Amino acid sequence: MNRLSFAALAASTALAATSGVALPAGAQQKSPIYTPGQLTPNQQLARDIYKELVEINTGVETGDITAAAQAMAKRFREAGIPESDIFVGGPQPKKHNVVARIRGKGGPNAGKPLLLLAHIDVVEALKADWSPDLDPFVFTERDGYYYGRGTADDKAMASIFVANVFRMKQEGFVPDRDIIIALTADEESGPFNGVDWLTKSHRDLVDAALVVNEGGGGTLRDGKHLFNSVQAAEKITTNFTLRVTNRGGHSSVPRDDNAITSLADALSKVGRFKFPVQLNEVTRAFFAQTANLETPEMGKAMKALVANSNDAAAIAVVTRDPRYNSMLRTSCVATGLSGGHASNALPQLAEANINCRIYPTSNAEEVKATFEKVIADTTVHVVIRTQRPSTPATALAREVMGPVERITRELWGNIPVIPTMSTGATDSRFFRALGIPAYGVSGLFSDPSVDARAHGRDERMGVRSYFEGQEFLYRLTKALASSTVAQ
Repeated sequence: MNRLSFAALAASTALAATSGVALPAGAQQKSPIYTPGQLTPNQQLARDIYKELVEINTGVETGDITAAAQAMAKRFREAGIPESDIFVGGPQPKKHNVVARIRGKGGPNAGKPLLLLAHIDVVEALKADWSPDLDPFVFTERDGYYYGRGTADDKAMASIFVANVFRMKQEGFVPDRDIIIALTADEESGPFNGVDWLTKSHRDLVDAALVVNEGGGGTLRDGKHLFNSVQAAEKITTNFTLRVTNRGGHSSVPRDDNAITSLADALSKVGRFKFPVQLNEVTRAFFAQTANLETPEMGKAMKALVANSNDAAAIAVVTRDPRYNSMLRTSCVATGLSGGHASNALPQLAEANINCRIYPTSNAEEVKATFEKVIADTTVHVVIRTQRPSTPATALAREVMGPVERITRELWGNIPVIPTMSTGATDSRFFRALGIPAYGVSGLFSDPSVDARAHGRDERMGVRSYFEGQEFLYRLTKALASSTVAQ
């Protein structure tokens, strides 16, 4: 299998973006993918499935993910997938996954399947936390956007994968290799992760040559398509507990050794501490290419940083942007706090949760040691509460990146395709740990300055972006299912 190095990819796509070479005839889209008020039958179907998914509360803690899995199983049956090729199951009654398979032509050269992966659980959402005229579990179209919990993370991809099954079946498309669609539970830090369960309990259902998942996407600026990204690496999610215990006593007789005070001091030190800047082959390529698209000041700083990761002036400029800062170092933030047991008693226990996104080249033990050194207080105990192993980056195979680049050009013109490292976690890590290459690529474009709302208030997806992403994933699925990727 021919594989591009990240450096070579950076050079090739940067050249393509700046050379001004004319595109081949037919490379530009002849007609718009989406026309407001004029949905094609398959677009209307995708919208209906999207709405159905969003309006099923699949909150990772209080929702019913099984209900969504069963609803999508019904859709797969309606599309023409036989019952024998549909699986619904999971470790808990409300934590089921659905896995469906489109059979390919087979034969000795077919290769292992293509796996399309999306999670159907969502982060919890309260109506009181959203705008008064929006309900997180009511699918709302307004001002060119679809609103609702999961519209961006990750029910857009899930609904697109399902709708595209109908389109392929209606067209009579038979892929060379099998296509597996897995819609899974508990990606959002739930205790019963669907991919983890499937790979351990039903590996045959999801064994594949490669995986297409969330994690990448396109970037808009002032309504224009700036670049498309492919996630090839991700940071490691780890939770730490800072814990202080004390013998306590009556609050009328205070002492210097107060558990809450000691914890507060420790949190202040952790909050001010900045982990050192790091670069790996993915982020180096990301900053090298993104520099050509940024403001002159930021672009110059990115190039200087790639040349010298210790350039203090360049670091100061690049890290002004929280997104870029998070891509450059391990980041840790306090996300939970508890302490004391009575208003008139000295606290006997005070704890805080620190959520860290650890750089792939580091690990939890190293971060723990750093905390202990920074806090410098032996009464504060640092405990690794949850830990995920790091996984290697996915090499950018030409057989995959070629179709991604070609379809990107077809739909949006001569914009670059840039590798990226997710600062959040995805289920791709389970496949990378098994040696199965996983690519975060969706063709769903958004403007990070106004649309970065996943997990938050008034989550949304642009209507045009949704249908363009549908077309992108349809073409990419057919391309990847019609070629042999090395095992």
